[in-house]
Amino acid sequence: MPERLHRHLKPLLADDWAAVDPELPRLLEMLFARSAGEDWHKAGTFKDHLLGVCRTLTLWDQPREVRLLGLFHSVYSNEYVDLKLFDGSGNRAELASALGGEAERLIHLFCTMSRTLFTQRLLAEEDLPEEGMVLEREGAPDILLSARDVAVFAIATIADVAEQWHSWQDEIFAGFPFQKPRPVRENWAASLWPGPLKPTATALSMLSRLGRVLADLPEEWGLPTPPVFARCTAVLDPAEEMAAVTLYWQAVTRGLPMGGMGPTHRALEACIAHNPYVGEPRLMLAQLALVAGDWEMAAGHARAGLDLLQDWGVAWDKRIAWSGWVAWARILLQSAEAKRWPESLTGLNGLGLVGG
Repeated sequence: MPERLHRHLKPLLADDWAAVDPELPRLLEMLFARSAGEDWHKAGTFKDHLLGVCRTLTLWDQPREVRLLGLFHSVYSNEYVDLKLFDGSGNRAELASALGGEAERLIHLFCTMSRTLFTQRLLAEEDLPEEGMVLEREGAPDILLSARDVAVFAIATIADVAEQWHSWQDEIFAGFPFQKPRPVRENWAASLWPGPLKPTATALSMLSRLGRVLADLPEEWGLPTPPVFARCTAVLDPAEEMAAVTLYWQAVTRGLPMGGMGPTHRALEACIAHNPYVGEPRLMLAQLALVAGDWEMAAGHARAGLDLLQDWGVAWDKRIAWSGWVAWARILLQSAEAKRWPESLTGLNGLGLVGG
């Protein structure tokens, strides 16, 4: 069975943004002229983050104004970051002229509203609030969001959090979106960036609860339901998420008995049972199957892992960039279908995708 590749996957891997949207190279030039590539941001630079969120929204087939929201979503600054690349209180016309009025409206709202309050309110909902949402602001008029705005910002929030969140943010934003201030001095170990770069043990369960309001969006809104969490029909229990990342970390850091592949194989299978919504554990199982010469099992796990990586557009295990995980998944799938895997460790060094 051939790879099931999203039509934009190869252009995104090649940074061929013009193939995604002919206007994007011009917009990227304008954005990156504002030093986005120099600004630090959680798992890399602000440039990396903005491109990653836009990439996810592209793979989710979101309309242009939502993709542009992802690409410019914090450029007016917001309650979390001081990254003002454009003047949101003065010359908004510059961005509106470049992106279009609707995209700029969404960006301005996303930057000026309380993202924490929005997330708290949405987590309390079982379904999308038909009447929209009112977000209060101290010393300023309330912000009124239509029901479609709520859906757009839920989609953007899932993409935004998934792109940047790893174990360091689990600690410094513990309890998000109900986090409480904790002094750095007393929590110095948690403050040391980037930390161990473990996958998040808390964020995905929260995102799955945000996603449940997106499972049945009105067709006329033109907002496809994100493909993650079984197209937003499944909610990941926090205890299941914690169990999954614990098992995964034991497997990949060789914290299990090394007398044979059995314990690692079982840990990864259990990890997937606890959290079937991420791709990296599947790729680990594909590698074990390749070592054992079980080509059919290897192909199944590699294909499932690749599909999940395309669904997310970002890595869960952020020790390696998303593009690296995708390339590795494709090598594993190609090797399984060719029924060929190196017999020596040095042979692994020469692997590369052929004819991709």
